Amino acid sequence: MKFGAVPVEEAGGGIVAHAVRRDGLVLKKGHLVGAGEIAALRAAGVESVVVARLEPDDVGEDAAALDLARAVAGANLRIEKPFTGRVNLFAETAGVLVVDAAGIDGVNDIDERVTIATLPPMRAVVAGEMVATVKIIPFAVPGRVLAQCVAQARTAPFEVKPFRALKIGVVSTLLPGLKDSVVAKTLRVLEERLAPAQAHIVREARVPHETAALAEAIAQIAPMCDLVIVFGASAITDRRDVIPAAIEAAGGRIEHFGMPVDPGNLLLIGVFGGKKILGAPGCARSPAENGFDWVLQRLLAGIEVTGKDIKRMGAGGLLMEIVARGQPRAGEGAGVDG
Repeated sequence: MKFGAVPVEEAGGGIVAHAVRRDGLVLKKGHLVGAGEIAALRAAGVESVVVARLEPDDVGEDAAALDLARAVAGANLRIEKPFTGRVNLFAETAGVLVVDAAGIDGVNDIDERVTIATLPPMRAVVAGEMVATVKIIPFAVPGRVLAQCVAQARTAPFEVKPFRALKIGVVSTLLPGLKDSVVAKTLRVLEERLAPAQAHIVREARVPHETAALAEAIAQIAPMCDLVIVFGASAITDRRDVIPAAIEAAGGRIEHFGMPVDPGNLLLIGVFGGKKILGAPGCARSPAENGFDWVLQRLLAGIEVTGKDIKRMGAGGLLMEIVARGQPRAGEGAGVDG
């Protein structure tokens, strides 16, 4: 692509690179210069204009952006009509955005003129939300560059994994001093978390904070649900604590305990009868974002969560401080469960 200032008489067929405003004349950026525009520029006393000219192998910005967007867009994404070298992509359904970050980096590494930006990987999105944008920086790119970018993009498409309307079972353990109102609020907050996925609590039990009672509750509820969540009256502090011990006593197993996300450190994932069992951290009683959300959203979208996945959540895992927690990181020895 050729770019630069040329005499007005030589501007025909060029693309206006910078808007021209003079004595009532307005030529916007991206406008194609024809005979009428040349006459208007002369009449306005403009002697030169900055234009871009495509060469034979060049692909215009809109066509290039659309080709790249089509290559990188996976399931449940809507591609918007290109404009000024940009194509936006929108979620067609509520779910979790799955992005191969290394693959997107691979496209962006090829040439500075071609760019893709997305929301963070594993971000929960709603239908109609913009999740990515493709932008061609200049007015055109060489066809060979575009072909290389498209080929790379096809190896790393991103998609929205739709939420599923799962049946959720909840067991709350009780200790003296735990108010019924706290348990009721916890259930309301959980329902709000489940609402985007149209998932619902279908079974709910409250039992003493004891291994045997909790094991029995898990065994009874799990067969009727897709996912079981346990809210403990006391936070899990060890793999031998009440909640993990109850999962194992029921015949299940512990897959992972702890996560490098704060709030959310004390989350536990187990399995019983092929169903995931989440031991919720104390912060999950609050509607504020925490590590529990990250795991729950993936499970609601049918995305497997392993111990390795959780260990990779540390970068970006320090979430906004919750004032009600008493600034636990600020004071030595301070701490709150969860």
